[in-house]
Amino acid sequence: MEIHVYHGPNLNCLERRDSSQYGTQGLEAIDSSLVELGEELNVEVVARQSNSESELVGWIQKQDKDGLVINPAGLTHTSVVLRDVLELAEYPVVEVHLSNIAAREQFRRQSLTAPACLGQISGLGLQSYELGLRAVVKHLRA
Repeated sequence: MEIHVYHGPNLNCLERRDSSQYGTQGLEAIDSSLVELGEELNVEVVARQSNSESELVGWIQKQDKDGLVINPAGLTHTSVVLRDVLELAEYPVVEVHLSNIAAREQFRRQSLTAPACLGQISGLGLQSYELGLRAVVKHLRA
């Protein structure tokens, strides 16, 4: 089983972002933790990051994965295009966020993309990703 993890815009700059919102781990550390968890769950984890909405859309359109964990980052609140492609996905998708988007600025509180996913997990830092991965795997095995 192959689960992809996609990180949206600016998540490659976590070390330079507000640590009170995003924690202190960089993207490489997050990806390493997810690959390790994937090994425990007996699944392959493929992690990618892009600052390009169109690149993310292209990756999601490919039906080359069993499931997806996605942190759309700022596109969460603005991208109808990303929502539309997530609705077309023929595999389970869980949206995750390091920060608690419901407790942030008003414009960050609504997710356009979450309704196209199995669910959304936010505010738990790395654990949001780990729980998202576990949720996709459990859904596929059910």
